Amino acid sequence: METNLQWRLVSRPQDEVGREHFEVRRVPRPVPGPGEVLVRNLYLLIPPSMRLWMNEKETYFPPQPLGEVMMGITLGVVEASHDPALSPGDYVNGMGGCQQWFVAPAAHLHKLAPRDGVPLAAYRSVLDVQGLTAYCGLTEIGRPRAGETLVVTAAAGSVGSLVCQIGSKLGLKVVGIAGGAEKCAWLRQVCGIGRVIDYKAEDVGARLDALCPEGIDIAYENVGGPVMDLVLERLRERARVVLCGLVASYNGAKGAPVAQRTEALMQVVNKAARIEGFLVRDYMHRHAEVVGILQDWVADGSLHYQIEVLDGLDNMVEAISRVFHGRNRGVQLVKISDGAAA
Repeated sequence: METNLQWRLVSRPQDEVGREHFEVRRVPRPVPGPGEVLVRNLYLLIPPSMRLWMNEKETYFPPQPLGEVMMGITLGVVEASHDPALSPGDYVNGMGGCQQWFVAPAAHLHKLAPRDGVPLAAYRSVLDVQGLTAYCGLTEIGRPRAGETLVVTAAAGSVGSLVCQIGSKLGLKVVGIAGGAEKCAWLRQVCGIGRVIDYKAEDVGARLDALCPEGIDIAYENVGGPVMDLVLERLRERARVVLCGLVASYNGAKGAPVAQRTEALMQVVNKAARIEGFLVRDYMHRHAEVVGILQDWVADGSLHYQIEVLDGLDNMVEAISRVFHGRNRGVQLVKISDGAAA
């Protein structure tokens, strides 16, 4: 009987995720029931939020139960189907977990229609939740107007790099903040973002003053902490802060606590600005529309992205570590298996 390799969370990390927090099991491959399909996972997405799911405190998901398969956002291929909506060989996105195989009702899966010339992995990254997060966060909450100044933190990341490029397409003056010469060079040379700040090597406040002399109209915030304070201090009247995430705080107790200075937050009051958080699930009704726009830009070469793939579930912890230490390039995936239906 073919088996199913599963990674199960058995203890909650207090800071960084380690191999000791998981148990690896081989169990019988699941069998689909009426209305269900059997899916073989091809790719596992490693977003920063995956670390939050492991905490005891509820986030936008209930806490990951201990002893059960770790939650995971996956792209897979249908191998068997008991629902006419999906057929063997169809590619699907779903919450397939950190495992090789899973079964789910067809209604819980999103069928993909890959375009020739676009890599399959793009449909679990730029042409899925990352793209939707970037586009809807900027347009719905940022409410951009041509000529305004947009500052993006984690600007070379999977979401931030898309926000920068979408902002440029919408006529904004874009400033990207990223860590390291290589990431900054990629933003300039490949993505066409001329105003870039290397927070590891430059005085961020001084550079923001030079690049945003009239202040900041829109801030797309992914990180939090001291850099966010410097951005808040330079907000213009009626500015909008799009709060996508605060990745600097996700690893819990490790290192110094991450906080925002009240003097910086007071600028939100002084400038009658607005900070608004959001969840991409609230914009899923726009998925087809937005992915259609982004897919055209990917196909014509005007929207650039990076995907880093580590091979095998054994590399899942390393993939999580790479995300939190900024060693990955763009979207981080783990490849679980190969190709088309068996």
